[in-house]
Amino acid sequence: MYLKNRLFLLLTFNVLLLVAAFPVPVLLPIAQVAVFVSIGLALLDALLLYATGGKIVAKRKTFEKLSNSDENPIHIHISSSYPIALQMRIIDELPWQLQNRSFVLRQFLKAKENKQITYHIRPTKRGEYNFGALNVFVSTQIGLVERRFRFPLETNIPVYPAFLALRKYELLAVSNRLSEMGVKKIRRLGNNREFEQIKEYVQGDDIRTINWKATARRNTLMVNHYQDERSQHIYSIIDKGRTMKMPFEGLSLLDYAINASLVISKIAIMKDDKAGLITFGHKIDSIVSPSKDFMQMNKILETLYNQKTAYKEANFEKLYATIKNQVKQRSLLLLYTNFESLSSMQRQLKFLRRISASHLLVVIIFYNTELDELIYKQPEDLEEIYHQTIAEKLSFEKKLIIKELQRYGIQAILTKPQELTVNTINKYLEIKARGAL
Repeated sequence: MYLKNRLFLLLTFNVLLLVAAFPVPVLLPIAQVAVFVSIGLALLDALLLYATGGKIVAKRKTFEKLSNSDENPIHIHISSSYPIALQMRIIDELPWQLQNRSFVLRQFLKAKENKQITYHIRPTKRGEYNFGALNVFVSTQIGLVERRFRFPLETNIPVYPAFLALRKYELLAVSNRLSEMGVKKIRRLGNNREFEQIKEYVQGDDIRTINWKATARRNTLMVNHYQDERSQHIYSIIDKGRTMKMPFEGLSLLDYAINASLVISKIAIMKDDKAGLITFGHKIDSIVSPSKDFMQMNKILETLYNQKTAYKEANFEKLYATIKNQVKQRSLLLLYTNFESLSSMQRQLKFLRRISASHLLVVIIFYNTELDELIYKQPEDLEEIYHQTIAEKLSFEKKLIIKELQRYGIQAILTKPQELTVNTINKYLEIKARGAL
């Protein structure tokens, strides 16, 4: 049993009334009645909670896996056998990673009512999340005392890369509505197609594909039918160096890269390409060979689940050696990394140029959106002018990095972390449309 604030307020009122009865004796009978009424209400409240035979049953239902950086629904099913209406406070013991120590849900429950309550959590780190017990505090409309029901629902739930966002992109891709997420519709240029068959001309066919020899033989217009080139290799290469640990809106750059890699791998497979994965830091960590079979996404998801940075410098020389030895077919390599200065990029430029000589390399680096606050803020003193100047220099240097990479024929993207997935998909679709691979 727990005593509520309302009871303490009532007792405080009784004490003040008794104190006032000393100089004003006429208040003594009123004070005595108030004390007895307060005791009676408290006893009645306790009897309603404990003597009516009512009980509360609660269960927590979640997915087997939670999606990182997405809003994950948590369902609580409550059933009451009480013959009276109740006020409820529900305290779910959330995982420590969420850092939410004041979580409480307040609900009203009718007599013998079953109810489902849903709340959402947004994890920002991958790994095991431990949910503790579920505590339900109930009180009557009198509201002087409350009763606690504790349900030992301790469970560990893994948080995986953002598979809910993956499903959203997948559904939009199937329904041809990717433009709703900012993905551009890119007109196909050139003839990036393979011959499939000769068929009869129908209205709408490209007259440039007419096969005149077959037309002469069949005495009717025949056209060559082509299909898009398929089974091209698409690698997501994730840098796990210390620069990828930088946080933006609760997520590290590494997590943004992991989430984008998961989505682009699924889009590539839906486009009949083969998706692969390489992760590296000071050494090569994981390699998933490109494939488009139905188990490939599970392999990529399980590989990405345990990726962590070692807080060391990324070794691009080992990356180049690995790609040279193991990636034999010309492939599209989407390299997620982060160069904070032009000099840091130039130290790795020779390896990037060697990779680019054999493959189509796209270097994806992150724009520090927090610099905008400093750049566009009106400075008020000399110190703020200094900070603004440094921010502008850093922002300009990012653009110089992109220009330098492009000067050597290496495609590059400078993107805000929040726009990484959309910009990566747009680049992939552009490359497919132009037949650059």
